[in-house]
Amino acid sequence: MKAHTKETQATMTPEKALQFLKEGNIRFQKNLKANRNLLEQVNDTSDGQFPFATILSCIDSRVSAELVFDQGLGDIFSIRIAGNFVNQDILGSMEFACKLAGTKLILVLGHTSCGAIRGACDHARLGNLTSLINKIEPAVYAVEEPEDKALRNSSNADFVNAVAKKNVEMTLENIRNQSVILHEMEKFDEIKIVGAMYDISTGSVEFYD
Repeated sequence: MKAHTKETQATMTPEKALQFLKEGNIRFQKNLKANRNLLEQVNDTSDGQFPFATILSCIDSRVSAELVFDQGLGDIFSIRIAGNFVNQDILGSMEFACKLAGTKLILVLGHTSCGAIRGACDHARLGNLTSLINKIEPAVYAVEEPEDKALRNSSNADFVNAVAKKNVEMTLENIRNQSVILHEMEKFDEIKIVGAMYDISTGSVEFYD
């Protein structure tokens, strides 16, 4: 499989970009990697890059977007931060990726058993981590069940995963509300903005599109 070129990127649609990621995850689950020569892709991309998607995911070592979607060099922009939320710098990166570099899809990828989400559920406080946790905590408060405070912490895996999903949903909302550029691109069908959850136990991705 060759690296994407300006010509192949031009033929890409938001729907096709999403399908590429879905097919890549199926290959990953079946341990069937696409036939690609990475050193050849190094050479192919030395004069430019033409990715088709931008993925915001967590820094978790088990959730490498390039691996779980079976993508090669030059295929995706990968933005990683604990808790996969957005701030001004990340939004700027997304605007560059879509408006200037031509990607057709923004995917916000959360995952099960997320350490950052667990920290938010426990309202952890530690150095600079405190500021990061504060940005995720709105998702904790947005999940209404269970009401019992004793069950609203990191020891409740179902609650943690519900908060992780809610965090993805709120991140999608923040992208649309805080970036006029991306909101308008989505409005005019130039890009798709979708969410997904990765299951660390199975390797499968559930898309919310």
